[in-house]
Amino acid sequence: MAAPGEDDIFHHVRDFPYFHLPLETHIWLPSINLFGYHFQLTKFMVLQVVAGLFVLFVFNGLSRRISSGQAARGGWWNFWETLALYIRDNVVRPTIGDGEHHGHGHSDDEHGGHDPAHAPVAEHHDSSHPADKYLPFVWTCFFYVLVCNLLGAFPWLGSPTGEINVTGALAVVTAATVIFYGSKELGVAGFWLALAPGMDLSPGLKLVLVPVIWLIEFVGFIIKHGVLAIRLFANMMGGHTVLAVIMLFIATAAHSGVSWLYPVVVPSSIFGQLFVGGLELLFAFVQAYIFAFLATLFIGMAVHPH
Repeated sequence: MAAPGEDDIFHHVRDFPYFHLPLETHIWLPSINLFGYHFQLTKFMVLQVVAGLFVLFVFNGLSRRISSGQAARGGWWNFWETLALYIRDNVVRPTIGDGEHHGHGHSDDEHGGHDPAHAPVAEHHDSSHPADKYLPFVWTCFFYVLVCNLLGAFPWLGSPTGEINVTGALAVVTAATVIFYGSKELGVAGFWLALAPGMDLSPGLKLVLVPVIWLIEFVGFIIKHGVLAIRLFANMMGGHTVLAVIMLFIATAAHSGVSWLYPVVVPSSIFGQLFVGGLELLFAFVQAYIFAFLATLFIGMAVHPH
């Protein structure tokens, strides 16, 4: 008997309370009752835990290897270290900047300039940068999204980031983090008031225009974080849907009754799978980078509004 949702055209990119294996085998996940509330575990929930544990394992191992001040050795560790340093040196530091221009008179220590607690995982004898205090969140975004994306390349698993609820939760966390850092830097009132840029207007015009502009900027704040969720969801779901459609060509040809069509469709579908699969692998990195870059950009706009 088929599991629920088997007749769904988007079955392979949706979340279900089971893992679908070959030969119509289903590994059903348990449900949990907490204080009378029925909580059903799903495939994407399990895969998100796997992604989180994997990132924790990798960077716990990497930090232990370089804690002595020596470079990490081995291709595996160098790969993850290279990605981390790229995000630090080409995304976070140049995008957020050193903050010296916002004129609040903070010392270097207040910006993390000489605080060892803000030092990045891999120093490589570089001096600490004021923007490094935002690195833990941006690194977490990048590597968590990347691993979630890459899980979709494994048979019978899937990409949790192809589910709108997952990307929506990531966007909400990002928005909350932006508000937290902005409020910490400017004060709660200062952060929200800074949504409307300062304008040299007469008192009358300011009284009329500033509330309208603030409202527009507030709606824009919500929209841009919503787009952060939709962009990642649409790209990941779209790629996996294309792969599923290409594979369906083989099944359709097999049941079409036209014998000459099958030898043509099968090699074409396999080639299409390899080509689109390669693009999907590239997109896994690109989408993680875009998510991390936009999160960094939003943080920079919050802590340096002008």
